[in-house]
Amino acid sequence: MRKFCLFCLCLFLLGACKESQYDHKGRTPLVELDGNFLYKEDLMAVQPAGQNRDDSLLFAEHYIRNWAEDILLYEKAQNNVPNNDEIEKLVRNYRKALIMHTYQQALIHQKLSEEITEEELQEYYEQNKAVFKADAPLMRGLFIKVPLTAPQLSRVRQWYKDERQSAVEHLEKYSLQNAVKYEYFYDKWVPASEILSWIPLNTSDIDTYFSRNHRVEVKDTAFWYFLNVAEYIPTGAQEPYEAARPLVNDLVLNRKQVEFLNKVKDDLYKQAIEDGKIKYCEN
Repeated sequence: MRKFCLFCLCLFLLGACKESQYDHKGRTPLVELDGNFLYKEDLMAVQPAGQNRDDSLLFAEHYIRNWAEDILLYEKAQNNVPNNDEIEKLVRNYRKALIMHTYQQALIHQKLSEEITEEELQEYYEQNKAVFKADAPLMRGLFIKVPLTAPQLSRVRQWYKDERQSAVEHLEKYSLQNAVKYEYFYDKWVPASEILSWIPLNTSDIDTYFSRNHRVEVKDTAFWYFLNVAEYIPTGAQEPYEAARPLVNDLVLNRKQVEFLNKVKDDLYKQAIEDGKIKYCEN
């Protein structure tokens, strides 16, 4: 029965809307319903790739039915929903807001496309430090994970504690052949939760733990885990500029956009006053 329906659908699509007084502007009509047309190009645009013939026809059957049901429901609603004037008002307001938003975004892209300077960001951060508090612990440091049987473990214990470049280079070379995981993050802030996901460290209060321990050595049945925490920021403490920078950038950009759009509207209003376009009518 399913194959018969698909066969009928195929014949229907091949013969649909052969002749019509409508101008389809080069498109190929497949189905007509009360002057509404579904075109072959529309169907092909949403047709999933890689389907076999039966699946493709089945998809077309469901798509055409949904298309027709939407039109029928819309026509029924038009005839039965009161206050069409109120709906038209909402549509006009939405269209107005959409056009204004599109124009504003085009203006912003045209006028504010240049990159915000680092000086602007740092100045904003310094003036609004109270806003930037760490909502989760952060840390900078170095981590290495090696098998229990790895060679030169005594050297590893020396190198991972030493933040000098020479020690870091030794550890990087060592990690190429011996480490299961090696992460250098002295130069960036990383959420402490991410680091702790690498280590079998059992503690319920990480703020207290890392306020006392900046070097961690733990092992399980297969690996040694070494962590050197160069700096730790607990929850609620002042967030460093480097960590806060993405949010600072968003806030500065948003402020510039608001200021720019306010100026555009103010200039338009002043020009309209000057041109005599705005007239106050007396009762």
